[in-house]
Amino acid sequence: MLQDKIRSLGAYALLVGEVFKDITTRGVNRGELCRQVIKIGRDSLPVVLLTATFTGMVLALQTAYGLQRFGAKNYVGNIVGLSLVRELGPVLTALMLCGRVGAGISAEIGSMVVTEQVDAIRALGANPISKLVTPRIAAAMLAVPALVVFCTLIGIFGGQLVAVYELNQSAFTYQRALYYTIMVRDLIDALIKSAVFGFLVVSIACYHGLVTKGGTAGVGRSTTAAVVSGSIAVFISDFFVTKVLILLS
Repeated sequence: MLQDKIRSLGAYALLVGEVFKDITTRGVNRGELCRQVIKIGRDSLPVVLLTATFTGMVLALQTAYGLQRFGAKNYVGNIVGLSLVRELGPVLTALMLCGRVGAGISAEIGSMVVTEQVDAIRALGANPISKLVTPRIAAAMLAVPALVVFCTLIGIFGGQLVAVYELNQSAFTYQRALYYTIMVRDLIDALIKSAVFGFLVVSIACYHGLVTKGGTAGVGRSTTAAVVSGSIAVFISDFFVTKVLILLS
């Protein structure tokens, strides 16, 4: 069992290395890149915004409930803004993409593997990594940071709705707290983390799709493995990326 896990990690590392080699030597097909940016970014926007809105609202509500014991309810904007920018925005967006984009990519590539379409690409002299994997990974690293920006802004707006209509704060008080709390470095760190998360989610989904075996049942297993592995990778990498960014700040 352990040997299988190590072998899988090695195969995944080889796939990542081949993708980076492909990007640096042959580049990325612009047409396919644009199509994947639309699929990963624009089509995921509704579910990401819906999640961000109610996350910001419940975060403001819970924060106010805890802070009012100490007479510090006016600091709701500080906590909501910083939490969404540095942590919740990138992580929640990545998890939503695991369930939507990661599962879809794994199922799509896995279906192509079991129906021998990937073998047909190789038989025609083309590289399936260049055709199927590289554009998706590059698109994720571009689209996920943009999604995180929208997610953070909408989450902060949701928190403001609760602060104004439930906590009787003024919008000016809430926005002033954001202004004095969120720094440019926080925004840069969030974009770096979101690019890393996008890379991990999509590359893991592509890997599980390419190693699919066992017909349609195998596609289902690969899809499940892609979602679970991608989610775990997001949480683990979140700690290490945050640690590195703090050390570099």
